[in-house]
Amino acid sequence: MIKLRRVLVPTDFSDFSKPALAYGCAMAARFNAELHLLHVVPDPAMLVPESYSFSVEAIETQSRLMTEDAQKRLDALPGGNWSNSQPVRREVRSGAAFLEIIDYATVNDIDLLVIGTHGRSGLMHILMGSVAERVVRKSPCPVLTVKPDGHQFLTPE
Repeated sequence: MIKLRRVLVPTDFSDFSKPALAYGCAMAARFNAELHLLHVVPDPAMLVPESYSFSVEAIETQSRLMTEDAQKRLDALPGGNWSNSQPVRREVRSGAAFLEIIDYATVNDIDLLVIGTHGRSGLMHILMGSVAERVVRKSPCPVLTVKPDGHQFLTPE
């Protein structure tokens, strides 16, 4: 029998991640598992090609502001009619998204990782890559990928 004690849902707060959150909540509720919510803030120095022209203080300030904003948004999740008796654990990390997701899943002994896909294909997929694809390849636990459209098993709220 499958036993899930901890379910991780990484989120980027996009519309693409909302169906994954719904699935993660449903799985956590069904198995009475802890729900773990994770957001990874990209390193501001990696976002701006000319970051060398900014002071360390400016980059640190930007990183702090991004982290604080992400924490506020994460604190509002899962929202809706969440009624599981297990705790919800929330964490904001900074770095490369797929590496931080894999590390979090490993360190916290996650049993199931539920992640949304952006549904990119062709040139956009080649140029931007896929965090979900990298997570599937390297995850220490089973991964459920949820497409933003198409067949859904959940009843709409």
